[in-house]
Amino acid sequence: MEYRNPTPVVDIIIEMGDQIVLIKRKNPPHGWALPGGFVDEGEPLSTAAIREAKEETSLDVQLTEQFFTYSNPTRDPRSHNVSTVFLAQADGVPRAADDAKDVALFCQNTLPRLAFDHAQILNDYFRYRQLGHKPPADR
Repeated sequence: MEYRNPTPVVDIIIEMGDQIVLIKRKNPPHGWALPGGFVDEGEPLSTAAIREAKEETSLDVQLTEQFFTYSNPTRDPRSHNVSTVFLAQADGVPRAADDAKDVALFCQNTLPRLAFDHAQILNDYFRYRQLGHKPPADR
């Protein structure tokens, strides 16, 4: 019997002042997204988040909290991935690297169309920041 289990991934909401960092993906699915990626075997989630942020944005981030885990089987069209989202802060100038084609800073009212379920994640994040409520359960 072959077991098919979800793959762990991380996404990072990098706060820079009142803006957040998004990357434009080089690889499918194309579009703007939160920095993030697959967790390597033997790697803690927090280490994966710091590594992925550096690889895609060239920023050294400081994780501030673990935000929420998103597990909807349709969140990624490639396969069933379970994403743990971290909040982080960084200083400096983001530069696109690795599989990021571009990188830019955005405010809530200037967000581009987003890949995956990142629009939902950011909707939850902005509500969390504005109202001080925890993100909703069962995403």
